[in-house]
Amino acid sequence: MREYDLVVIGSGPGGQKAAIAAAKLGKSVAIVERGRMVGGVCVNTGTIPSKTLREAVVYLTGMSQRELYGASYRVKDKITPADLLARTQHVIGKQVDVVRSQLMRNRIDLVLGHGRFIDPHTILVEEDAQGERVTVSGDYVVIATGTKPVRPSGVEFDERRVLDSDGILDLRSLPASMVVVGAGVIGIEYASMFAALGTKVTVVEKRDTMLDFCDPEIVEALKFHLRDLAVTFRFGEEVTAVDVGAAGTVTTLGSGKQIPAETVMYSAGREGQTANLGLENAGLETDNRGRIFVDDEFQTKVEHIYAVGDVIGFPALAATSMDQGRLAAYHAFGEPTDGITALQPIGIYSIPEISYVGATEVELTKNSIPYEVGVCRYRELARGQIAGDSYGMLKLLVSTRDRTLLGAHIFGTSATEMVHIGQAVMGCGGTVDYLVDAVFNYPTFSEAYKVAALDVTNKMRALSQFLR
Repeated sequence: MREYDLVVIGSGPGGQKAAIAAAKLGKSVAIVERGRMVGGVCVNTGTIPSKTLREAVVYLTGMSQRELYGASYRVKDKITPADLLARTQHVIGKQVDVVRSQLMRNRIDLVLGHGRFIDPHTILVEEDAQGERVTVSGDYVVIATGTKPVRPSGVEFDERRVLDSDGILDLRSLPASMVVVGAGVIGIEYASMFAALGTKVTVVEKRDTMLDFCDPEIVEALKFHLRDLAVTFRFGEEVTAVDVGAAGTVTTLGSGKQIPAETVMYSAGREGQTANLGLENAGLETDNRGRIFVDDEFQTKVEHIYAVGDVIGFPALAATSMDQGRLAAYHAFGEPTDGITALQPIGIYSIPEISYVGATEVELTKNSIPYEVGVCRYRELARGQIAGDSYGMLKLLVSTRDRTLLGAHIFGTSATEMVHIGQAVMGCGGTVDYLVDAVFNYPTFSEAYKVAALDVTNKMRALSQFLR
């Protein structure tokens, strides 16, 4: 048996950072990971492949240049899955190398195989291909096994006509039509990618809205843009059956509508990869989605076992998972921390992107917090004209009490990069006056902050003059 100070199950963002944080504290660490999944779901089937696919779609379709060169402009006329996946596989390979290198540099043992608990401190690792069995034990254990797509019962997934968000990466041809079931983050990201490729996409969502945690105005802008790409939305509808035939599929909705399409992609949420971990041997259980409950320190009900990342549920983002892993390791080994920050940006890699940090108008109104709104349209920026983005926008929410920045919401090119300026100002307790006085490079998208700051300042000045 190999004995360690810390054993981490899963090598995704949360697992990596937990292992490295412990190693930096001088602890002996092992990571258990299935052979072909070094880097976890994030690197192999989730975040990295989908975002690389998006980048390939934007480039090959010439989407960002069509405003300048016409709606028919494309870098390549006939785009194939091979064109898209060549870039994806290249990036995955590079990222796996980066993960392996980081683990080696920090002298972390990588134990390949499927791990399951024998008792609260001991994990049996079985490698099916070689038939090897290794037992490891840890004073502390971090569970970071991530999630997998939920597959509703009664739906026959054949990996060709009916598939989930993992299977979408293995498409043999680009479908002329597609039904996307579920208008969550993943569903909308893939719907926008395939719409950009020219696929006729229908999105079916049982709720009456989509992305309701985002600013409604920003979501409305995205919906408008997707409809312009011939995306059809069916809100308040539930899928009752998916029939597969030689020519494709027919999706039947509860209202009786039937939608023919070559392919159906289910994006019905995700569930924790915990079914085969032997959690009962460690004294743990999960909820009905396979997620593990933790406290504010990421401790489970078993004191020496922690869980981080998507397997513990919301927000289920790679960025937050990294910090959760680091903080779990610090807590286990008594390293003082300030805990996880409440100010976390959210990024949606649709085409175009959405990103925000802080409060929404809905939240501020509900909590009776007075605020004013400043807006900059990308079409007002020289950089917007240069890049061919006239639809993007940045929206600032500013307190009318003390002029502090309460929220920054962005739709358009580089939204997921731009949001960090607002995050930094908010994190330092800055006011809108900082953005008014700041000098930004010209021409840039970042100038949008100054334009929006001037807009909201002028509105607040008008209000103060009226109240005199």
